[in-house]
Amino acid sequence: MLASFNEGWLDDSQHAQIADWPEPIYNFEQNPVTEEGFQLGRKLFYDPQLSRDNTISCANCHLQFTGFTHVDHAVSHGIEGRKGTRNSPVLINLAWNSSFHWDGGVNHLDVQAINPIQHFAEMDNSLENVLHYVNDLREYKSAFFNVFGDSTASSQSLMRAISQFTTSLVSSNSKYDQFIRGETTFSKQEKKGLKLFKKHCNSCHTAPLFNSNDYASNGLPIDSVYNDLGRYGITKVGSDSLKFRIPTLRNIEHTYPYMHDGRFKKLREVVQYYAEELDRSNSYLSEKLKADMKLSGNDQKDLIAFLCTLTDRTFLYNPRFGFPH
Repeated sequence: MLASFNEGWLDDSQHAQIADWPEPIYNFEQNPVTEEGFQLGRKLFYDPQLSRDNTISCANCHLQFTGFTHVDHAVSHGIEGRKGTRNSPVLINLAWNSSFHWDGGVNHLDVQAINPIQHFAEMDNSLENVLHYVNDLREYKSAFFNVFGDSTASSQSLMRAISQFTTSLVSSNSKYDQFIRGETTFSKQEKKGLKLFKKHCNSCHTAPLFNSNDYASNGLPIDSVYNDLGRYGITKVGSDSLKFRIPTLRNIEHTYPYMHDGRFKKLREVVQYYAEELDRSNSYLSEKLKADMKLSGNDQKDLIAFLCTLTDRTFLYNPRFGFPH
């Protein structure tokens, strides 16, 4: 069975749902998920006292009902109303990701949370302060002992606790998934949309995860406010200019605004961009996008109808992933 070395990672029904998926990239042998570890990570994820002024938790930019991203502004907001430069990425099926952030600047989930904790425009804290906080609370000390055998949290155990929660954010029960498993049927419009998706979109947003552990330029003109060059900022390789990580389309109906800088508020704007506005002579454009995408107005509606089948309400409204009570 998939991920049989860590049966505690998912329940039996979830294991069945992902039976035909690729093996996760995350190494659960180094950090096996337990119920106690999941609950500790969940508590940390929702705790605003991990920020410098005790006002911003991970969940502030990663709201469950929007696919663990934010929807009220184009780019992330941190303490004191500070604005970041990018739209907050979704936290969906992270165990299959080989890198993180829009530019791939982090290559392991167990260190990913360090960035938002320390970033000036996000939580603006230090690991030293966070560890002092959790090691000063009896409740956290007891939880860390139960999970890791040591009541004193270290930076490693802190990060691994958060990973035990975030790797568990698996979305695998959308209408599309049920259709693939033969549990439901698609409407004529959804079937047309699926056909269009396979023709025009699947090479980058590949099923069943509907993402790619790769970077590409989708031809968007650079934002004059942020001047964000994407992957180039990490590699300093000219060919990586304006390349960003290809995100998952799962729950795309609810993860607006779209693109790395949140420039599109509506899903129809995204589809219209690719079908009607994309400059295919752009020298930075991915080769996969250079072929014409001739979509009529009805075609665009059909494609959107299919994209909405990727909505997984059992994931978006699962109380297990919500604020701990």
